[in-house]
Amino acid sequence: MLAEIDSIDTLAERWLLRFEQALTRGDAGLLEALFHGDSHWRDVLALSWEFRTLSGREHFLGPLGADAGRSRPHHFALSSGRMPPRVVMRSGVQAIEAIFQFETAFGRGSGVLRLTPADGSAEPRAWTLLTALDELKGYEEQSGRARTSGKAHSRDFRGPNWLDLRRKASRYEDRDPAVVVVGGGQAGLSIAARLGQLGVDTLIVDRERRIGDNWRNRYHALTLHNQVQVNHLPYMPFPPSWPTYIPKDKLAGWFETYVESLELNYWAGTELEGGSYDERQGRWTVTLRHADGTRRQMQPRHVVLATGVSGIPSLPDIPGLEDFAGKVVHSSRYEDGEAWAGKRALVVGTGNSGHDIAQDLCSGGAEVTLVQRSPTLVVNIEPSAQLPYALYDEGPSLEDCDLITTSIPTVLSKQSHVRFTQQAKAMDKTLLDGLRRAGFKLDDGEDGTGWQFKYLTRGGGYYFNVGCSDLIAEGAIALRQFADIDRFVAEGARMRDGSVLPADLVVLATGYKGQEHLVGKLFGETIARRVGPIWGFGDGQELRNMYTRTPQPGLWFIAGSLAQCRINSKYLALQIKASEVGLLGAM
Repeated sequence: MLAEIDSIDTLAERWLLRFEQALTRGDAGLLEALFHGDSHWRDVLALSWEFRTLSGREHFLGPLGADAGRSRPHHFALSSGRMPPRVVMRSGVQAIEAIFQFETAFGRGSGVLRLTPADGSAEPRAWTLLTALDELKGYEEQSGRARTSGKAHSRDFRGPNWLDLRRKASRYEDRDPAVVVVGGGQAGLSIAARLGQLGVDTLIVDRERRIGDNWRNRYHALTLHNQVQVNHLPYMPFPPSWPTYIPKDKLAGWFETYVESLELNYWAGTELEGGSYDERQGRWTVTLRHADGTRRQMQPRHVVLATGVSGIPSLPDIPGLEDFAGKVVHSSRYEDGEAWAGKRALVVGTGNSGHDIAQDLCSGGAEVTLVQRSPTLVVNIEPSAQLPYALYDEGPSLEDCDLITTSIPTVLSKQSHVRFTQQAKAMDKTLLDGLRRAGFKLDDGEDGTGWQFKYLTRGGGYYFNVGCSDLIAEGAIALRQFADIDRFVAEGARMRDGSVLPADLVVLATGYKGQEHLVGKLFGETIARRVGPIWGFGDGQELRNMYTRTPQPGLWFIAGSLAQCRINSKYLALQIKASEVGLLGAM
């Protein structure tokens, strides 16, 4: 049994004291006694300057001791002002969960410790441990009491005012930025905001004509699929009056407000054409093309690709599609269904975009057939799809929720998501049975891990039902299997039985190519091969080449949901700042 509530703080404090003693003395025996054999350690930059997750005590005690010898962690203590230690259920296991703070030779960090009982010992042992870097000593964020004060009590009536200075700074007439961020969505804004607070000169470029257009120009009915409390951007939470599911135009407007409020340098209507890296100088030479056709060359030390999980539409080779007489559009260019009232539409692909577009077309009066290419995971948006976000409703602050989320090793997260998936299937049984009767092919994700890991490995392959599944089950939206199509002809899709499925519009909701294709397009295949796969999991428990150093110096990647970008932009910005001041390569 876990200890009584009034002794939880003492147990956690005693463990942290012994942990610091073991690291300081290099006492391998004491260190081993603190962990269960099947325990897990995740380090996010604090000790190793890497995103690293190691499972099994025998696998991480050596690296933990070696990293501690270099980074010299000390002053471990429970964090004041944060969620106090408590008993929780994580991945089906009851544990004492405690948030702590510590210092290293170069920074300050936070961590999460989970203790569970140990057979034959009065003291619980660590089941999971997170050590994460929060800030660099001497290079703290310029916010709160640390912000620059300016000339608070005097004014230069003859000189430039704030607006003059902001316009001048954002034009980059007399300098190049240290960082060029490519993409002005949530990923680009998050990392630029973090870098700005660290005093790193950063320019965002985005090919859309207006800030927020990457959301504003999507289809008419789009809203976010997870709830508002999970989706805040760094430093500026959404107002408490906002709707639970944020509409695309509301989010687009917030992006404009965010750029203005946080004084981010942003060039809209500007596209990165390509670039090359000078190994000797440690700089890129990149070419930016403005909407009017003019170009500007810059030499930043860092390029951050914030173009999403993928940036190039995937257009599969569909036999005969070039013979189709109607309109063909990829889902990224689909706008509104009202123009297709009374027309016939085929939507190829059954992820979120395919379903939402099919529903939008149907609502606009089109006759819609959804074409399924492969089995798809379906979950009702409420409450089933929100099960993984329950932590954000439990009461901890957003900062604590983000740290706790960061602390869950991937192997345990998968176990949790298997449980969530089974819960969701039970909740959604009536809907799923109706889909099966309609001929819809369902799956549960790899090893039953559900939609979250489909996103983390594939970037799609699931649908949060906001009504389209009901329309399919009722027959209001027709369903066909892609395997039953022989080829496209002028009138539509000719099926293998010889019949023709007529269409005026074909929407290809077929996803996107991996980011490595974009790297090859912008910087050449040599750099693309050097970087390797981006997103998804390789041999370890961390996303490949995301939020961390890549094999190509000066090239970084950030992508994902608003929550992923908020959480991981902090760690990416710390690495870039550390590189700028000579810390990153010194450890």
